[in-house]
Amino acid sequence: MSATTAQDRVPGSRRTRVGLVGYGGAGRGIHARLAREAGLIVTAVVARDPGRRAAAEEDWPGVRLHDDLAGLLGERGTYDVVVIASPSALHAEHAAQVSAAGVPFVLDKPIALDGAQAAEVVATAAATGTPFTVFQNRRWDPEQLTLRSVLAAGDLGRVHTFERRWERWRPVPQQRWKENDPVGGGLLLDLGPHLVDSATQLFGPVRSVYAELRALTTPTEDDVFLTLHHTPSDGHEVVSRLWAASVVGAPGPRTRVLGDAGAYVVTTFENDASPFEVFDEAAPAGTEGWVTRGRERVPVPRAPGGHADFYRAVAAWIDGGPVPVDPADAVRTAHVLDVARDSARTGRRLEV
Repeated sequence: MSATTAQDRVPGSRRTRVGLVGYGGAGRGIHARLAREAGLIVTAVVARDPGRRAAAEEDWPGVRLHDDLAGLLGERGTYDVVVIASPSALHAEHAAQVSAAGVPFVLDKPIALDGAQAAEVVATAAATGTPFTVFQNRRWDPEQLTLRSVLAAGDLGRVHTFERRWERWRPVPQQRWKENDPVGGGLLLDLGPHLVDSATQLFGPVRSVYAELRALTTPTEDDVFLTLHHTPSDGHEVVSRLWAASVVGAPGPRTRVLGDAGAYVVTTFENDASPFEVFDEAAPAGTEGWVTRGRERVPVPRAPGGHADFYRAVAAWIDGGPVPVDPADAVRTAHVLDVARDSARTGRRLEV
């Protein structure tokens, strides 16, 4: 990274300045919100929609507005890092532009539409010497952090199955590009990168995939099921079963991890309605899920941390710290999703 210090960037302040590409649901609703929580400041925004430009000015008084990425890159001195939160189909193109300018950047997932394109994104950044990281904020989920602590404590014994369901009851789809873009939309590209990344972070590389993909209410898939067989460790294999779906009248349980000494269960997905909500009525404050053994259940203390820690890590990275997420991980995930599409098309379990 550059030797430029935070004080050099913003005189009298240590706030890292963000140039944000896109100010819609992801840009404003996720990235800008988390950046603010982490103490960063958005100083430049790329947006054409008048409403989004007005929202940016309201949220960040004095922000510089640009009609396109070229305009943002032309004012390099107004930010320290670019955050690309444009629609998925534009990620590779925008990453190439920022790499050519040599500006450190955060790229939302998926970093590209397939594995080959993802590898090209990484190669282009490497060729220009441009550092970048990937917005895999779900690594900082309190649930994921708590699960790591449960696994480290050995409370589940030897784990054999990891299940995660990101399901919603949304029979009338939202009218957004995510639901309607046949190239960059769909739940496999939207939630699949998080689901696969979570599984591989916990249980290692994937050696084979079986997948089922359906489009029930949208032009793109809104019903996704993946089975991942992880590379065995010491002769022991973990199987991950992952769901992402929008037309589920009984969502959940969100996470279930099964071992030979017990299970870890988290029941609901981010306040979405679920009949499993009643399971948590007796949950003490400050807990995240349960370790269960048949009828026995013990609440688990929530591990500290949250999504804003990703942007705290970004600020440290800009000052020379470690990269928050290695882009090579995102390339491996993209290849797994490629195999998932092939598996769904052929109806077979395929090697990665």
